[in-house]
Amino acid sequence: MTDEWRGWREATEAALYGAGGFYLRPEGPAGHFRTSVHASPLFASAVARLLTGLSLPEPALVDLGAGRGELLTGVLAALPASFPVRAYAVERAARPAGLDERIAWCAEPPAGVRGLLFANEWLDNVPVDVAEVDEAGTARYVQVRTSDGAEHLAEPVTGADAAWLDRWWPLRGPGLRAEIGRPRDEAWAAAVGTLDVGLAVAVDYSHTRDSRPPFGTLTGFRGGREVRPVPDGGCDITAHVALDACALPGAELLTQRDALRRLGVSGARPPLTLASSDPAAYVRALSAAGEAAELLGRGGLGDFGWLLQRVGA
Repeated sequence: MTDEWRGWREATEAALYGAGGFYLRPEGPAGHFRTSVHASPLFASAVARLLTGLSLPEPALVDLGAGRGELLTGVLAALPASFPVRAYAVERAARPAGLDERIAWCAEPPAGVRGLLFANEWLDNVPVDVAEVDEAGTARYVQVRTSDGAEHLAEPVTGADAAWLDRWWPLRGPGLRAEIGRPRDEAWAAAVGTLDVGLAVAVDYSHTRDSRPPFGTLTGFRGGREVRPVPDGGCDITAHVALDACALPGAELLTQRDALRRLGVSGARPPLTLASSDPAAYVRALSAAGEAAELLGRGGLGDFGWLLQRVGA
């Protein structure tokens, strides 16, 4: 990684996906942070119910940003044994050893499929540029030094990026910052375009136009801890997603809490009578309730945004 000034989008692309990039390491994302997929098998079971509810013959299940195949592995385990599904893991890293051979490993989502495309914490790792307003009131691109994360303001934001800021994240005063989400809008539209018929779902840290954070959300993660974002390949570089900007016509936005409840995930504790009639079942049910509570919890995973985009009839 050379020590030079770059825009955050270019620097993040190199740090995450370039030679020796963070997301190409053998341990994968699970070695550094815990997503809903890792929190509980209830999440994969809910995705399985979403897939079967599409009522499509031999549907495809496309996991966009598949990590090391954890979600697909969980969904396949949750599906009825006779359910016909074609599973695709879309990931830039190499296929992990021992992965279920029913899962096809690919660098791009397959085109022309019918089924469910699921992107769990994918959009937040689509690199974006950062803008900050200078003392004169002009929004400028922020450049970063790759070796230590130092920043300075560069040229004014113009063109399509300026139009995106004006529509989706207006910056009204000196020092205010934003992540320019236009590349994510385009990436999501392209992903949805690979479906002929079905449902595309994006799940992520998110915010909407009426609740944008004034100084942005750019940060880093390493070893399970939030760290200063330094694009040297040593940590994850991420920022929350403007999901409302990504949404195409007819999309639905809701919280993970509401989405999972629709799919039958409940944090309700089992009745105490079960403890005396079937102690083992009570312990299992209590454990499941705890896992569900984490997936649905306020101030945590339950606040994640879900973007649901139906395609075709």
